[in-house]
Amino acid sequence: MVTLRRPPQILIRKGPQLEPYQVVLRPLVTEKSTYLSERFNAYTFEVNLLASKTDIKKAVEDLYQVKVVDVRVQNRAGKAKRFKLTKGRRRNWKKAIVALDPEYRIDFY
Repeated sequence: MVTLRRPPQILIRKGPQLEPYQVVLRPLVTEKSTYLSERFNAYTFEVNLLASKTDIKKAVEDLYQVKVVDVRVQNRAGKAKRFKLTKGRRRNWKKAIVALDPEYRIDFY
């Protein structure tokens, strides 16, 4: 009996190759992110819209010399805003919550 196999999938990255400093734009320091970092050793960053989870993991490990355990990503929609009679819209952005190994910490202050 002959079984038909699918050809192996070749992962081709679409878009530009990003450097670590282009992937992680800035850390987000809010009450909620401070709670996450103290309680769960998870840190929050604003990241490039084109970055994938593996890109974010590599960038955080390179920039902060830590070991990343998990990466969660949220695509945040920009809000519609108004100034007097002009309607506008804030830009869309991507937020990453990065969980670290218990041995590692990041100091932002």
